[in-house]
Amino acid sequence: MTAFLQVDNLCKSFGAITVADDLCFAVEKGQALGVLGPNGAGKTSMFNLITGTLSANSGSVIFDGTNITKYSAAKRCRAGLSRSFQVPQPFSGMTVFENAMIAATQAGGMSGSEAEAHCINVLEQTELLDRANIQAGSLTLLGRKRLELTRALCTKPRLLMLDEIAGGLTEGECRSLVQSIKNIHASGVTIIWIEHVVHALLAVVDKLMVIDFGRKIAEGPPRQIMESPEVQEIYLGIDADE
Repeated sequence: MTAFLQVDNLCKSFGAITVADDLCFAVEKGQALGVLGPNGAGKTSMFNLITGTLSANSGSVIFDGTNITKYSAAKRCRAGLSRSFQVPQPFSGMTVFENAMIAATQAGGMSGSEAEAHCINVLEQTELLDRANIQAGSLTLLGRKRLELTRALCTKPRLLMLDEIAGGLTEGECRSLVQSIKNIHASGVTIIWIEHVVHALLAVVDKLMVIDFGRKIAEGPPRQIMESPEVQEIYLGIDADE
């Protein structure tokens, strides 16, 4: 039986630089997968390949039983794949609500009162409803991170992909955001989350995958993966032979 998301033998190179090296993994429906790896490991490139903003040299992406490898990014989004970006990219001159509406109508395919009601529900979920009418450019970093989450959720994703959404936040802000992500996951949304803030990741995910130089080096239960000597050496910089 095919997993909810199945990535098979995904390869991508830019000349001598390989960002995906025969990458294979699967995510089950309702699961939360955390992705770890050092800077330059190919994590964001993996997201770009899955969401269609980058074309693979070879391999396939199967989503909910459909081969979407040749789908455009827009078509993949309409199919239920949505993501946040590592660096928030709001329409700064528009209000928070207008940013949400663009995601709901242009990427989510909704219109009119349906789109408005959906955006209000999402803004309440992401704790931005009280800031709906302010300009997105005036938000704090936490607010911009929450707006990234809002825009992704406004497309009605079945698979939500988060790229270092906790990065740069204070401890208190991180806890607040993690609770929102927990609630989203509890509502039934499948999640893949790239993160360097390991304790935030471990508070949500039920499986971890570690990649380095575009290749999967470990996958399994979070505690088992974090205790792996290979992972400690590659990701944490701890010499396994010491």
